[in-house]
Amino acid sequence: MIRIELDEASLGATRIAISPLWDAFCSLHLAMPHRRPSRPYEEWVVRAREVLREDDRTHALRLLIDGPRQFPDFMLPRPVGATAVETELDAVRTTPAEAVRAGITEHYTGLEDHPYVRPYLADPEGACAALADAYAAYWEGAMAAHWPVMRRLVEDEVLIRARTFATEGIDALFTGLESRATWQPPVLELTKHIDAEYRAGERRLLLVPLVFAEGCRLYSTDDPEVLTVSFQARGAGALRERPAERADSGDRLGLLLGRGRASVLRQLGGPLTTAGIADRLGLAPSTVSEHLSVLAEADVVTRHRIGRSVYYQLTDTGRALLALLSGEDVLRAVS
Repeated sequence: MIRIELDEASLGATRIAISPLWDAFCSLHLAMPHRRPSRPYEEWVVRAREVLREDDRTHALRLLIDGPRQFPDFMLPRPVGATAVETELDAVRTTPAEAVRAGITEHYTGLEDHPYVRPYLADPEGACAALADAYAAYWEGAMAAHWPVMRRLVEDEVLIRARTFATEGIDALFTGLESRATWQPPVLELTKHIDAEYRAGERRLLLVPLVFAEGCRLYSTDDPEVLTVSFQARGAGALRERPAERADSGDRLGLLLGRGRASVLRQLGGPLTTAGIADRLGLAPSTVSEHLSVLAEADVVTRHRIGRSVYYQLTDTGRALLALLSGEDVLRAVS
């Protein structure tokens, strides 16, 4: 169990970051032969296992898969705001030799002669380059095709969490984090195979939403100022095609609006883009855009722009409509 005490200053410094490389790392464990991933990952895992089995370039990842559960941060750098995997891989490649040797000494004591560990001591620069190349090969073969969908999911998660924090406070943010996290103010408890405790003010908290976090929680402690923790982002079902929703006589919202428009409305528990909704429903963005235009004209949803993206969310009328016709209480769905 990990216990993190957070005072007012620590809470104010809490941040959320996106990391494609952290998602790739978690997916490695989801792709292990003994794992039986849930439905959103069933089609993906076939290809991922093929890449790990047949692409020799991924060999340098074996230490992270088969080795000790704790490993140095240089093998999986802390997210720093970049959303391009190439930027994160550059950080792996350019790790200073002294940082590599220090990390190996701390995390792999007694394993210095292990064939997967020895290269990092003998040739730190070459070993880090090989690790970055292994990540790149795995990313290209197993992850790149899914990244546009993944990116929308984690970006939506960041927006929803930020909005929850701003409108409902830290209790709502942490209470809805995930099933393996418990918030009992002022302590955040995380289920983990190790025991650790951090007092208020020791480090700031960085949260990283991941699409492939099923059964895997990453917990980074090497940075003396930052404690980084991953959590499962919502909407992983968008990784696979979804069959068309079936409308039946009991679907009053579908009968009134049409099942396509009703399905769009049901997605808007929190702010989402047209592309984000399209990914979740397996619909063309143009189809979703058409539904949203009609719903906005009826004052059921509202739109607002953040940067270059336009986000849609329910109005009070939309919430009331869902509650009356679907029996769905969405007043607090974003928490």
